[in-house]
Amino acid sequence: MSSNIYVMHRQVSQSQLRFRAWPGACSGSPLAWRFLCFYLFFLLFFPAMIGTVQAQSALKYQEPPKAIVELVDARPTPIVDVSPSDQTGGRWLLIEAISGLPSIADLAQPEMRLAGLRFNPKTNGPSRGRFLTALSLKELPDGVEKPIAGLPAKMKIPIIADVSGLTPFAGWAPDARHAFFINVSDATGDAGLSLWIVDAASAQARRVPDLALNGIFSRPCEWSGDSLHLICIAVPKARGPAPARSEVPAGPVIQENLGRVTPGPTFEDLLKSPEDEAIFDHYATSQVVVVGLDGKIAPVGKPGVIATASGSPDGRYVLLDECRHPYSYLLPFYMFPERISVIDLKTGNTRQLADNPLQDAVPNIHDAVEAGPREFQWRSDAPSTVFWVEAADGGDPRVEAPVRDRLWTRDAPFTEQPGKLAEIPLRFTSMAWGNGQVAIVEEERWKDRKRIMLAVSPAAPGREVTLFEGSFEDHYHDPGQPFEVMNTAGKLVLRTTADGSGVYVHAEGASPEGDQPFVSVMSLATGETKRLWRSAAPFYESPSAVVDPAAPTILIQRESPDVNPKYYLKNLGNNSLAQVTHFPNPYGSAVLPKKQVLKYKRADGVDLSANLYLPPGYKTGDGPLPALIEAYPTEYKTRSAAGQISGSPYQFPRLSWGSPVPFTTQGYAVLENTTMPILGEGQAEPNDTYVDQLVASAKAAIDEGARLGVVDRDRVAVMGHSYGAFMTANLLAHSTLFKAGIARSGAYNRTLTPFGFQNEDRTYWQAPEVYYRMSPFSYADKIKTPILLIHGEADNNSGTFPMQSERLFSAIKGQGGTVRFVLLPLESHGYAARESVLHMLWEMNNWLSTYVKNPKPVASGE
Repeated sequence: MSSNIYVMHRQVSQSQLRFRAWPGACSGSPLAWRFLCFYLFFLLFFPAMIGTVQAQSALKYQEPPKAIVELVDARPTPIVDVSPSDQTGGRWLLIEAISGLPSIADLAQPEMRLAGLRFNPKTNGPSRGRFLTALSLKELPDGVEKPIAGLPAKMKIPIIADVSGLTPFAGWAPDARHAFFINVSDATGDAGLSLWIVDAASAQARRVPDLALNGIFSRPCEWSGDSLHLICIAVPKARGPAPARSEVPAGPVIQENLGRVTPGPTFEDLLKSPEDEAIFDHYATSQVVVVGLDGKIAPVGKPGVIATASGSPDGRYVLLDECRHPYSYLLPFYMFPERISVIDLKTGNTRQLADNPLQDAVPNIHDAVEAGPREFQWRSDAPSTVFWVEAADGGDPRVEAPVRDRLWTRDAPFTEQPGKLAEIPLRFTSMAWGNGQVAIVEEERWKDRKRIMLAVSPAAPGREVTLFEGSFEDHYHDPGQPFEVMNTAGKLVLRTTADGSGVYVHAEGASPEGDQPFVSVMSLATGETKRLWRSAAPFYESPSAVVDPAAPTILIQRESPDVNPKYYLKNLGNNSLAQVTHFPNPYGSAVLPKKQVLKYKRADGVDLSANLYLPPGYKTGDGPLPALIEAYPTEYKTRSAAGQISGSPYQFPRLSWGSPVPFTTQGYAVLENTTMPILGEGQAEPNDTYVDQLVASAKAAIDEGARLGVVDRDRVAVMGHSYGAFMTANLLAHSTLFKAGIARSGAYNRTLTPFGFQNEDRTYWQAPEVYYRMSPFSYADKIKTPILLIHGEADNNSGTFPMQSERLFSAIKGQGGTVRFVLLPLESHGYAARESVLHMLWEMNNWLSTYVKNPKPVASGE
């Protein structure tokens, strides 16, 4: 809703007040006189209302200045997928081109929002996001890049974002002779997810006929260890039509809690009725199938609401994770009751490994987990051994316990008692398998930010070596993460040295000079590391894979402020470098702003930093500029960690849809990724002094920009997204540092998230004063600086309901503040459609031009 809507609201309200006095004057009058009263009312008041409505409805999607549009329309740099070694020891690159921003028409496709999921019921696949639109192959090290023949006419391979980055619905077979991809089509008569196989040698693709996949939970296919079959989750052939919603309710929807402690965060897109349950069951029910390269399809087990299906390394079994009733109307699907089972592909027999209840009693704090078995997966380096974790403290980190988690394994045929692999003092976070002698366990504790890397021996349980112990927020001393590689069974295992004594690790290489990624070898006996390579100026280089552990040779992505990212093979033995991709500059000939990393201090001595971008062509001495500061607050437990630098001055600009950097084209100095650390040392909680630290950090950034002579301290705006929007509203409520603010998709009233928010573990009832003081809604009467609120109408993020922006808008306007509220149709927490993003930038540009670049007196009501 924009300020025009507010004007209309005031006119309607005044008209209604006037009309309330009329019935008395007209009462008792003849019928003709009453009609005359009615006619006079519409004659006097209705035209104004109609004019305002027309003015508002006439505002269609707008576009910002051309220089900004050109940057937004740039396509992302392609990504690559390195194959395992083929039969000759060679490797391939699968080069994957990513689409630009989708259109609003794409977002307007049918969408179901059920059980915490969003999917297209027409295709049984993702309903939003970007896609791969082209594939090509290149044989390493110096093969010619060649396109793949036989691809679908309109290729749309879904991409999902997860903890490991971008995961396309595509992947290499263990023997590198084939790759698969999944195409989504919404064409009439052919809608759905189809499976395609690519032959690497001939660069030819073909579709597997008579198969519709179900991808509403995740990527629905993976290779079997024999490289001849895929395990897939398919739409049952006899599914039938979806249940129809009744227009007449059958009865009330009732929920109850009979004395149990069941705290929980706020979620979106939940089930709301038995009808929703039936519709969810219809679309979520799948049939596991084994698909051969010859096109033969064999069903496995019975249909069910199957979230994941994974084949064992030896190809004998399939591990299933299946949701079951009773469902919850307060929690998403991944907290529903679940059944874990194993199916024998030879006999068809099923053995249940776990039957977990609804996770409605898990404490809503960091490190809390369900009490029963969790994290089921195959041991990657064994034929058919299942691994899982169980909490030794009941899942509650507040319980004093020397052991937090126990790690278990169980071998096929899963009839014997499980074997205990290890007991760990912190909460389990991940497992990387190596071989029968070693695996690496990661464990963490939020309270003191502690992290442990532990080497365990599957062959000799109890034989453990601590490889690293430190703080996970101390990036300067991060030893890195192990490289993994696909083994011959199609599973990821540790990339070890030739003699097996060490493992290759990689890290961002954070330092006071910025990120300098590195590759090291970590001893599996002692944890000592030997640095093999590190990125150095004037380039930023990041390792993607260890291609040859003997040489060793790594695949790196190399870039600089003036040269877009490209991939190279780096031989660490002879220090040679060979370019393997030649991607064009996504921004064409556009002149991009240069990044300068600023380092400065807060008044209390905490080190701060920001990335400064100035308009192309700006010269020292040109004078101070209007400025835009972007930030996202982060909590820390130590002063040293709070002051660490992130990012690199040698990276090529990546201007995502939410970036503030395009505003340099409009004459602004931009401070991006401006650090706003919220420090809580020792027993102190960071949020107890949130507002004071926030204001101090903002002042320090403005002071530094003014000291450099590039920021006009009287013309500065602040912006942020999500928790950054929350920050923005707080800064406007508690300081007079800024001329304007832009807050996108934030949460402003913390009483609406009473069981914790962001990294605050205390509930509203434990710390009501913190919730009140940190809520800018509580200080809406103090927000007199103009603020632009933007929100996605379909925000699915926990806690950032669109209502948060609606209520803050109402509160500020009710107190006479200057505020504009823009609700973007169909948009989620992150904005996707090109029309939405360009309109957002148009709104931002107008707001900055009006209140920052050429500030005018701001009207303030009583």
